[in-house]
Amino acid sequence: MSISISGIGISHGIAIGAVYRLEQGDVEVYEAAIPKDLVEDEISRFRRSVRTARQQLKVIRNSIPETTPADITDFIDTHLLMLEDSMLTAAPVELIRQRQCNAEWALKIQRDALAKVFDEMDDPYLRTRKDDVDHVVMRIMRILIGKETHTDPQDNTRLRGAIVLAHDLTPAETALLQHQGIAGFVTESGGPLAHTAILARSLGLPAIVGTHITPHQIRDGDTVILDAVQGALLADVDSATLREYRRLQRQQQKHRTELNRLKDQPAVTGDGTRIHLVANVELREDVLAARRAGAEGIGLYRTEFLFMNRSDIPDEEEQLRQYLSVVKTLKGLPITIRTLDLGSDKKSSAEPASEHVSANPALGLRAIRLCLKHTDLFRPQLRAILRASAKGPVHMMIPMLSSAHELDEVMALIDDVKQELHRERLAFDWNIPIGGMIEVPAAALSATLFARKLDFLSIGTNDLIQYTLAIDRVDDEVTYLYDPLHPAVLRLIKMVIDAGKQYDAPVAMCGEMAGDTRYTRLLLGMGLTDFSVHPTALLEIKDVIHHCRIADVTGIANNILEQDDPVKIIEQLDVLNKM
Repeated sequence: MSISISGIGISHGIAIGAVYRLEQGDVEVYEAAIPKDLVEDEISRFRRSVRTARQQLKVIRNSIPETTPADITDFIDTHLLMLEDSMLTAAPVELIRQRQCNAEWALKIQRDALAKVFDEMDDPYLRTRKDDVDHVVMRIMRILIGKETHTDPQDNTRLRGAIVLAHDLTPAETALLQHQGIAGFVTESGGPLAHTAILARSLGLPAIVGTHITPHQIRDGDTVILDAVQGALLADVDSATLREYRRLQRQQQKHRTELNRLKDQPAVTGDGTRIHLVANVELREDVLAARRAGAEGIGLYRTEFLFMNRSDIPDEEEQLRQYLSVVKTLKGLPITIRTLDLGSDKKSSAEPASEHVSANPALGLRAIRLCLKHTDLFRPQLRAILRASAKGPVHMMIPMLSSAHELDEVMALIDDVKQELHRERLAFDWNIPIGGMIEVPAAALSATLFARKLDFLSIGTNDLIQYTLAIDRVDDEVTYLYDPLHPAVLRLIKMVIDAGKQYDAPVAMCGEMAGDTRYTRLLLGMGLTDFSVHPTALLEIKDVIHHCRIADVTGIANNILEQDDPVKIIEQLDVLNKM
């Protein structure tokens, strides 16, 4: 009888091959007291382990062919940089001295402290950055306790065509395994926004995470089918099922080839409507992926990562260097830089200290509220963004606006910073476009006000849906209520689109809804013409746009907007998506 094990598909594609199980095993760590006269020896042991971890990563990096895209090796470089970071190298040394404990325990304490910071973040993308800390810590930990790492850069044959099963994989291991020719992988840990997941999509590796497979269910050498689209691993299948999946595999490979041909084509509907298709990015590898996918620019550049996992606040010059690097990479394409979206729900140790503990962080002092309260944090970023605008087409976007008074404060501060830069004879674009994110229901209901006063708007559906439906989108108890098709959500989106048209202010959508092909035709029918999506979704969205006629979808979209019955909304969406 066939076996089907479900998980979360983090990339597209089907892989068929023999199972190779990577036995990683758990690492048990206990506290041990170190005699005072041996503390420095323990510190030396820890530092040797860090150096060894660094050497291992360099060996892996050097084993990957030079033809490998730069964004793939960047993942390994990120981990190498983390091995230089004092949060992982100096902090455990201080703990060993203070507590007179073993290096393993000091590293565990520091890892747990960093993990707590990431766990408290609301943004799922930033929250999964904890995985990178875990990957680097685990590499050091295995060296400390004498366990070998389980990927050998020199072995290029045993994994060719295999489906790898593992507890977890680091980006470095994933890149190396792909170089060794694996067909796909399945892990127990990880999520769709983790670095390993992003890398899997970039490499075109079918992969599933969040599974639990016991050895008696699937054994080494078993032939299995990995269906990343459905998030399923199939074993003991009959020959008819195997033939069908091989047919689907060929069909998907043909579709991917066809999608790649769209890269340099404009996003135009079947009846000639020009759609602007740009990308959401944060890290350098995202920018490069956006360029490769043919993005017309960057519609959302998140800046929070500059402030995370550090004890100090990045100064104006550091921020400017980062922004100019991206502007240079884009070679004349426009970029929209979102100002800092930190707060009580996205903690950073660089954030201004406060004794206040918010009872509801998602509704607390965050984003523009935090920046207006702490202008010493905000002004350097405004200066850096404005100065970057002298070197290319830079737009600035303000997150979580909710009132006219708030917007007036922001605009006054921007004007003040402009005058300051002018007095200092520093170049910037006086007419830099300023936009606002519509992610609070009050802002959507006041969309005409914001469209009048701003150059453009961008709908952040992740928060707009959360706040409209009064649910925490990261709380497993209520995530079933998170519904982009709720009538209230759709009507708020339509209000924003209509307000933008009324005042000639372009309206984009940068939330996850924009990158989901299930909603593309509906959004086009509602009048949306600017989509900002993850680079990996860009070609799929463009393909739907090419096969859609605005004249055909507008009527059904209007019918959906008038519906209150969720079943009828889904039925009509199905009709729309079959056109």
